[in-house]
Amino acid sequence: MNIQLVGKIVFTSVLLFVIHKTPVFFEEAGLYLNIPETQQQQQEVLEESINRGRTVYNDFCVQCHLPDGKGTEGVFPPLADSDWLMEKRTESIHSVKYGLKGEIVVNDIQYNNMMPPMGLLDREVADVMNYIMNSWGNTQHKMVTLEEVKSINK
Repeated sequence: MNIQLVGKIVFTSVLLFVIHKTPVFFEEAGLYLNIPETQQQQQEVLEESINRGRTVYNDFCVQCHLPDGKGTEGVFPPLADSDWLMEKRTESIHSVKYGLKGEIVVNDIQYNNMMPPMGLLDREVADVMNYIMNSWGNTQHKMVTLEEVKSINK
């Protein structure tokens, strides 16, 4: 039986054992165990996600929504202080994961444009959502998780 210790998780060819509760992400396996014990650990997991999300935002989103998240009125909706983003969590995640086409109203301004799907991994969607939802005046009470993103279907 082959056993490999990676961080605080032990993989065997048959079973996965958690040695100590700690948030761990294994990109190769697409596995994310989010088991923070304390509020401080939860905050650390969120901060790591936000940092990864900042990179995703700068690579994929900044061209339209701009570095300050304010977008272009009437063309690209703002993410900064966005009522649509904060009130429509599932729709927001869906739009990042699959793109968006059609009319939406953000902060009382109508937008009718297309955002193509970016081809992001579910983890990248969660990370960029955590970045956006914790930047430019936005605050969220619940972290966007990989499991939440995976549960949203086209």
